[in-house]
Amino acid sequence: MPKYDAVVIGAGNGGLAAACRMAKGGKKTLLIERHNMPGGCASSFRRGRFEFETALHEICEWGTKENPGGCRRICDEFGLDIPWHMVPDNFRVITTASDGRTHIDATLPCTVKEFVNEMERLVPGCRKSIQDLFDLGTEFHAAGDYSLSVAGKTDPKYMQEHFPNFLRLGSYTVNRVFRAMKMPKLAQDIMNTYWGYLGVDADHLSFLQYVNMLWLYVNHGAWIPDKTSNELTTGLLECFRSMGGEVWMNCTATEILFDESKAVRGVKTTCGEVETKHILCNMNQNMVYATMCPPEVVPERMVKLGNARTYSARMFIVYMGLDRSAEELGIRDYTVFLPTSADTAKEYESGKTIATNCNQVMVCYNVVNPGFSPEGTCVVSLTSTFMDDDWANVDPDDYVETKTAFAEKLIKLFEERYGVTVTPYIEELEIATPWTMCNYVNVPQGAAYGFELKDWDNMMPRMMMMGTEFPVKGLKFVGAASIRGDGYNSAIFSGDTLAKKTLAEMKAEEA
Repeated sequence: MPKYDAVVIGAGNGGLAAACRMAKGGKKTLLIERHNMPGGCASSFRRGRFEFETALHEICEWGTKENPGGCRRICDEFGLDIPWHMVPDNFRVITTASDGRTHIDATLPCTVKEFVNEMERLVPGCRKSIQDLFDLGTEFHAAGDYSLSVAGKTDPKYMQEHFPNFLRLGSYTVNRVFRAMKMPKLAQDIMNTYWGYLGVDADHLSFLQYVNMLWLYVNHGAWIPDKTSNELTTGLLECFRSMGGEVWMNCTATEILFDESKAVRGVKTTCGEVETKHILCNMNQNMVYATMCPPEVVPERMVKLGNARTYSARMFIVYMGLDRSAEELGIRDYTVFLPTSADTAKEYESGKTIATNCNQVMVCYNVVNPGFSPEGTCVVSLTSTFMDDDWANVDPDDYVETKTAFAEKLIKLFEERYGVTVTPYIEELEIATPWTMCNYVNVPQGAAYGFELKDWDNMMPRMMMMGTEFPVKGLKFVGAASIRGDGYNSAIFSGDTLAKKTLAEMKAEEA
């Protein structure tokens, strides 16, 4: 039986980062991936002459070479060097305000100064609350960096002295903090736009999670790889190989093996068994505990935790290859949020069923990267999030008809809300439903976002309780369902952070 210092299961962003960190730490590491290519959702596919991003809209916390974000610094350490394109604006939102009457059409720029100025122009009198919001983001980001630097073992006195608002507000919801800041309601409506990226309405969304993401986007901008997510993930895979890592593609991990003390001793795969004391798993914990571990090794607390958590957003995506350029079609924006209403609680509820869901985000990659598709064409994706498992109620015999009808509804709504016509120019069209994500990424209910970051189960307690989040000796989880939640950058951070924690444990064992 081959023996490794560590085995990483799953070559998504979290698994790739974990594998690279372990290899960089000098450990003999095996990376197992059930597909023939890395990435999971961080990948692409072709239809005709078009290549489509499976999921990426953009990655934050990247930044420039001169002012790199934390995610870029990690990948630079691994030796990743690929070209990127910066998205010029944070987002555009077209919707109706929560009062049910006021029309909102706002485009928010990068840099804090420009963002604050534009919000003040849109909503006179909101300047102080928006500036205060970014000041809190600065403090929260610094607190997060400190927590990471001590692997979650924070000093309460140090936290109180340096990050008092982090402790005071970290467990509050977005809307609760906005109200306390006396932010004008229209400004709240615009600022709540990013709830769609996090999959939790602003009445329940962790303020810490929200303000951290907002701060990163505005300070470092949003970025996309030049050659789709495949360039990012295959690049990280090559970094791993260059550091001596071993990769088994087309290989599925089927069972985690334990010794008599209930500690990891290896993993069984479709390519044979391997021996290891440390596994970093880029999979949903509930799936692993239920299907890959004997019941006696899983603490009752983890079973209860898994049952108490709520699966996060499930994706429905319409991919369109259009035989006209973005300029010809009148598409000027890279990202446009098109919810029915700025009332996030209302949108969250309507997103629970196929019949009522009308929310969507439009992305046109050619606006940022003109060479993304053949000359004279463009690629547009429409993404809608489902907040419950309504697709489980679809009869298999009705599946094609149901997904086609919902895709047609999204396209029609996009044309009405954005004011452009795309239907006559569709050359290639593909549809992904939560079932697609469930089958491809192997996540429950197609919830590629992992678990909702809300109320008691948000980023702050997860980060501060890393020591108890993974009680099975030798088994840790990385990726969307882990400590940082969903998103490319969050997955990379979780993989890197937990690999560093594993390296520290190995060092302690050797001492």
